[in-house]
This record gives sequence, C-alpha cells and structure tokens, in this order.
Amino acid sequence: MENVFIMDHPLIQHKISLIRNKETGTNEFRRLIEEIAILMGFEALRDLPLEDVEVETPIETCMTPMLAGKKLAVVPVLRAGLGMVNGITTLVPSAKIGHIGLYRDPETHEPHEYYCKLPDPIEERLIVVVDPMLATGGSAVAAVDFIKKHGGRNIKCMFIIAAPEGLKRLHETHPDVQIYVGHLDRELNANAYICPGLGDAGDRIFGTK
Repeated sequence: MENVFIMDHPLIQHKISLIRNKETGTNEFRRLIEEIAILMGFEALRDLPLEDVEVETPIETCMTPMLAGKKLAVVPVLRAGLGMVNGITTLVPSAKIGHIGLYRDPETHEPHEYYCKLPDPIEERLIVVVDPMLATGGSAVAAVDFIKKHGGRNIKCMFIIAAPEGLKRLHETHPDVQIYVGHLDRELNANAYICPGLGDAGDRIFGTK
C-alpha cells in the first residue's frame, strides 16, 4: 500500500518482542516504548527540511545543514500515545505537542472525542500522530479527522503494533497520510484486541488496570 511503511529494523523487532512479554514490568515497558519511538522516528522524520547555517568549529567557520525552522508537532492519542512523545522530542526537542483525547465505546468499539488541543498554527506544521496500537482504526481515523478539521495537512501516523483491519481502514479513509508501523500483527479478536498484541498499552505504560 502506498504511504504505508512497515519497519523491519532488527532493533525495533527485538524491542517489540520484549514489550509483548507479560512479565515485562511498567518501568521497562515504558522505557522500551520510548526507545522504539526513537528508532521509528529516525525513519518517519527523514524528510524534515534542512537549511545551511554558518557554524564556527574549533578549526574554521563553515556552512552546515540544520533543521529548517521549528515546524514539527507531535500529537499523541491519549492516553497511551503519551508514552511515545519523549522518544520523538528526544530527536526534535523544539517540537510542539498537541493532545487528542478519545475513548472507545465498549459495545461498538467506536471512538468518542473528549479533548482536542493542537499547536497553532497547525496548518504550517508537519504533524506526527503517535499511538502504540492501531486496532480497529477508529481512533486513528477520528484523530486525523480532527486534525484536518483544524487545518492540518501534512500528517504522519506512527504505531508500534497494528492489526490488518485497522491499517486498511486508516489507509482507505486517509490515503494521503503516511503510516509507519513497527509490526503488523495477525488479526483482531472478538473484543477488538490485537492478536498476539501486548495487552492494553495504556495500562502497561502507566501501571494501571
């Protein structure tokens, strides 16, 4: 699928295997999520614009490339997406951070918005939506819908684990959005959980049940 990128880097795959393990504790799980976000970010942000600036080295003055402007916005889908934010801002500390709050109806599995706050002006920024899990795709579609309604145009989405059903839904609804996935899992079960998955990412990041 065009604009869909499945990451096959061995370090990403190794760390995903570690977070799948139910014995992985909260602190280690949180650290691994952040590390995976950094590794995925290297690929997702490789097209950030550069400009030559003058820098004085200990030897001489030279022109050298640096990021052009401060035009990146990271938008986690609450609450699990918060676990990936530090990974992206480690790469680009100047990034602005927005938030989209969604909850999933336990019967229909469809998302409902309860919060949306985006950097302004959002239309001038590259926007990276982060969420560890892409299950049904409902939350991701809704998040991108909200961003576009607020004027966002240049959007990327980053997920550590995705189900084929959710990836297909997001791609078909928003084919212009670049989608980065750490691993494409087998399927959704009857309760719309990713299999084999890793359980509830939010609970595991924050140590809740």
